[in-house]
Amino acid sequence: MLAGELYEAWDPDLVRRRARARDLTARYNATRQDDQDVRRAVLCELLGRCGENVWIEPPFYCDYGENIELDDSVYLNFGCVMLDCARIRLARNVLVGPYVQFYAGFHPLDARERIKGPELATPITVEENVWLGGGVILCPGVTIGANTTIGAGSVVTKDVPAGVLAAGNPCRVIRQLQ
Repeated sequence: MLAGELYEAWDPDLVRRRARARDLTARYNATRQDDQDVRRAVLCELLGRCGENVWIEPPFYCDYGENIELDDSVYLNFGCVMLDCARIRLARNVLVGPYVQFYAGFHPLDARERIKGPELATPITVEENVWLGGGVILCPGVTIGANTTIGAGSVVTKDVPAGVLAAGNPCRVIRQLQ
Protein backbone atom coordinates (compact mmCIF):
# COMPACT_ATOMS: atom_id res chain seq x y z
CA MET A 1 0.00 0.00 0.00
CA LEU A 2 2.67 2.51 1.05
CA ALA A 3 4.81 1.51 -1.94
CA GLY A 4 2.04 2.63 -4.33
CA GLU A 5 1.18 -0.92 -5.37
CA LEU A 6 -2.26 -2.52 -5.51
CA TYR A 7 -3.37 -3.68 -2.06
CA GLU A 8 -6.32 -5.44 -0.45
CA ALA A 9 -8.04 -3.05 1.97
CA TRP A 10 -9.60 -6.04 3.76
CA ASP A 11 -6.25 -7.51 4.71
CA PRO A 12 -6.63 -8.42 8.43
CA ASP A 13 -3.70 -6.24 9.48
CA LEU A 14 -5.11 -3.21 7.64
CA VAL A 15 -8.56 -3.83 9.13
CA ARG A 16 -6.99 -3.93 12.60
CA ARG A 17 -5.08 -0.70 11.96
CA ARG A 18 -8.22 1.08 10.73
CA ALA A 19 -10.15 -0.13 13.78
CA ARG A 20 -7.41 1.28 16.01
CA ALA A 21 -7.65 4.63 14.21
CA ARG A 22 -11.46 4.63 14.54
CA ASP A 23 -11.18 4.02 18.28
CA LEU A 24 -8.62 6.78 18.72
CA THR A 25 -10.50 9.33 16.59
CA ALA A 26 -13.73 8.52 18.46
CA ARG A 27 -11.90 9.19 21.72
CA TYR A 28 -10.42 12.40 20.34
CA ASN A 29 -13.74 13.60 18.91
CA ALA A 30 -15.43 13.03 22.29
CA THR A 31 -13.05 15.38 24.12
CA ARG A 32 -14.06 18.78 25.42
CA GLN A 33 -12.29 22.05 24.67
CA ASP A 34 -10.54 22.01 28.06
CA ASP A 35 -9.19 18.44 27.60
CA GLN A 36 -5.96 19.63 25.97
CA ASP A 37 -3.70 17.09 27.69
CA VAL A 38 -5.98 14.22 26.64
CA ARG A 39 -6.19 15.55 23.07
CA ARG A 40 -2.41 15.81 22.79
CA ALA A 41 -1.91 12.28 24.15
CA VAL A 42 -4.46 10.81 21.72
CA LEU A 43 -2.93 12.64 18.75
CA CYS A 44 0.55 11.46 19.69
CA GLU A 45 -0.75 7.88 19.79
CA LEU A 46 -2.76 8.20 16.56
CA LEU A 47 -0.47 10.13 14.21
CA GLY A 48 2.83 9.12 12.67
CA ARG A 49 4.17 12.54 13.64
CA CYS A 50 2.57 15.25 15.76
CA GLY A 51 4.68 18.39 15.99
CA GLU A 52 4.46 21.11 18.61
CA ASN A 53 1.42 23.40 18.65
CA VAL A 54 -0.72 21.10 16.48
CA TRP A 55 -4.40 21.93 16.85
CA ILE A 56 -7.18 19.80 15.37
CA GLU A 57 -10.80 20.86 15.84
CA PRO A 58 -13.05 17.84 16.35
CA PRO A 59 -14.50 16.07 14.54
CA PHE A 60 -11.49 14.63 12.75
CA TYR A 61 -11.49 11.45 10.66
CA CYS A 62 -8.73 9.31 9.14
CA ASP A 63 -8.12 5.78 7.87
CA TYR A 64 -4.95 4.84 9.74
CA GLY A 65 -3.48 7.93 11.40
CA GLU A 66 0.00 6.42 11.46
CA ASN A 67 0.59 7.63 7.87
CA ILE A 68 -0.12 11.27 8.79
CA GLU A 69 2.79 13.59 9.57
CA LEU A 70 1.97 17.02 10.99
CA ASP A 71 4.89 19.38 11.60
CA ASP A 72 4.87 22.25 14.09
CA SER A 73 2.06 24.80 14.22
CA VAL A 74 -0.40 22.94 11.98
CA TYR A 75 -4.09 23.82 12.38
CA LEU A 76 -6.94 21.64 11.08
CA ASN A 77 -10.42 23.13 11.31
CA PHE A 78 -13.69 21.20 11.89
CA GLY A 79 -14.53 18.11 9.85
CA CYS A 80 -11.15 17.31 8.32
CA VAL A 81 -10.95 13.92 6.57
CA MET A 82 -7.59 12.27 5.81
CA LEU A 83 -7.70 9.02 3.85
CA ASP A 84 -4.10 8.18 4.67
CA CYS A 85 -3.61 4.96 2.73
CA ALA A 86 -0.35 6.63 1.71
CA ARG A 87 1.65 9.24 3.59
CA ILE A 88 -0.01 12.63 4.11
CA ARG A 89 2.51 15.23 5.24
CA LEU A 90 1.74 18.80 6.30
CA ALA A 91 4.80 20.98 6.90
CA ARG A 92 4.96 23.69 9.54
CA ASN A 93 2.52 26.59 9.66
CA VAL A 94 -0.11 24.93 7.49
CA LEU A 95 -3.67 26.18 8.03
CA VAL A 96 -6.53 23.92 6.94
CA GLY A 97 -10.06 25.31 6.67
CA PRO A 98 -13.22 23.46 7.69
CA TYR A 99 -14.23 20.26 5.89
CA VAL A 100 -11.01 19.89 3.91
CA GLN A 101 -10.48 16.37 2.57
CA PHE A 102 -7.23 14.59 1.75
CA TYR A 103 -7.69 11.55 -0.53
CA ALA A 104 -4.43 9.58 -0.76
CA GLY A 105 -6.31 6.37 -1.65
CA PHE A 106 -8.06 5.65 -4.93
CA HIS A 107 -9.43 2.84 -7.09
CA PRO A 108 -8.17 1.63 -10.49
CA LEU A 109 -9.76 3.50 -13.41
CA ASP A 110 -10.30 0.33 -15.44
CA ALA A 111 -13.65 -1.08 -14.29
CA ARG A 112 -12.48 -4.68 -14.82
CA GLU A 113 -9.64 -4.09 -12.35
CA ARG A 114 -11.72 -1.96 -9.99
CA ILE A 115 -14.40 -4.60 -9.41
CA LYS A 116 -11.71 -7.11 -8.36
CA GLY A 117 -11.28 -5.03 -5.19
CA PRO A 118 -7.64 -4.02 -4.78
CA GLU A 119 -6.96 -0.31 -4.26
CA LEU A 120 -4.06 2.10 -4.78
CA ALA A 121 -2.61 5.08 -2.91
CA THR A 122 -0.09 7.86 -3.50
CA PRO A 123 1.26 10.43 -1.00
CA ILE A 124 -0.01 13.97 -0.51
CA THR A 125 2.43 16.71 0.56
CA VAL A 126 1.59 20.21 1.72
CA GLU A 127 4.69 22.36 2.13
CA GLU A 128 5.21 25.08 4.76
CA ASN A 129 3.06 28.19 5.23
CA VAL A 130 0.16 26.94 3.08
CA TRP A 131 -3.47 27.88 3.66
CA LEU A 132 -6.16 25.52 2.37
CA GLY A 133 -9.57 27.23 2.32
CA GLY A 134 -12.73 25.53 3.50
CA GLY A 135 -14.02 22.55 1.56
CA VAL A 136 -10.83 21.97 -0.45
CA ILE A 137 -10.32 18.44 -1.77
CA LEU A 138 -6.78 17.19 -2.38
CA CYS A 139 -6.62 14.24 -4.76
CA PRO A 140 -4.03 11.44 -4.59
CA GLY A 141 -0.41 12.27 -5.26
CA VAL A 142 -0.59 16.08 -5.20
CA THR A 143 1.97 18.45 -3.72
CA ILE A 144 1.14 22.01 -2.70
CA GLY A 145 4.20 24.28 -2.80
CA ALA A 146 5.28 26.49 0.11
CA ASN A 147 3.58 29.84 0.78
CA THR A 148 0.59 29.00 -1.42
CA THR A 149 -3.11 29.68 -0.78
CA ILE A 150 -5.78 27.35 -2.16
CA GLY A 151 -9.21 28.99 -2.44
CA ALA A 152 -12.27 27.55 -0.74
CA GLY A 153 -14.06 24.74 -2.55
CA SER A 154 -11.14 23.93 -4.85
CA VAL A 155 -10.48 20.43 -6.12
CA VAL A 156 -6.71 19.94 -6.41
CA THR A 157 -6.00 17.29 -9.05
CA LYS A 158 -2.40 18.29 -9.92
CA ASP A 159 0.60 19.77 -8.13
CA VAL A 160 0.38 23.48 -7.30
CA PRO A 161 3.63 25.51 -7.30
CA ALA A 162 4.99 27.58 -4.42
CA GLY A 163 3.91 31.15 -3.75
CA VAL A 164 0.64 31.30 -5.68
CA LEU A 165 -3.08 31.76 -5.18
CA ALA A 166 -4.87 28.85 -6.83
CA ALA A 167 -8.57 28.02 -6.92
CA GLY A 168 -11.32 26.28 -8.84
CA ASN A 169 -12.45 22.89 -10.02
CA PRO A 170 -10.05 21.76 -11.21
CA CYS A 171 -7.75 23.98 -9.17
CA ARG A 172 -5.54 26.28 -11.25
CA VAL A 173 -3.14 29.13 -10.55
CA ILE A 174 -4.88 32.50 -10.39
CA ARG A 175 -1.85 34.67 -9.66
CA GLN A 176 1.63 34.76 -8.18
CA LEU A 177 1.74 35.89 -4.53
CA GLN A 178 5.46 36.62 -4.16
